[in-house]
Amino acid sequence: MLQTEADVFAALGDETRLSLVTLLSDGTERRITELAAPTSISRQAVSKHLKILEHAGLVAAQRVGRETRYRLKPETLSDAQSYLAALSEHWDRALMRLQAHVEENTNEG
Repeated sequence: MLQTEADVFAALGDETRLSLVTLLSDGTERRITELAAPTSISRQAVSKHLKILEHAGLVAAQRVGRETRYRLKPETLSDAQSYLAALSEHWDRALMRLQAHVEENTNEG
């Protein structure tokens, strides 16, 4: 499934989902009950948030016996970081062009 940057940022834009990503960022696979424990929301709600993160490509689910374990997919975060870096570079170049234009027109007047 192809994820878009919008899917990734929309998934990360929720405080609960961001906290789940933070919990998984140590590289440890966790069950829903482990992910729900430090929160005040139900396992069912955590499951729904994990499905959104999975759809965005941020987590992977693996069935182990009767339970499902979730792990972070850091490559998706790396792709998002690269996207933001490219966007930042684009804006830096645009601001430099604007500054050059303003300075050129200021020196003429």
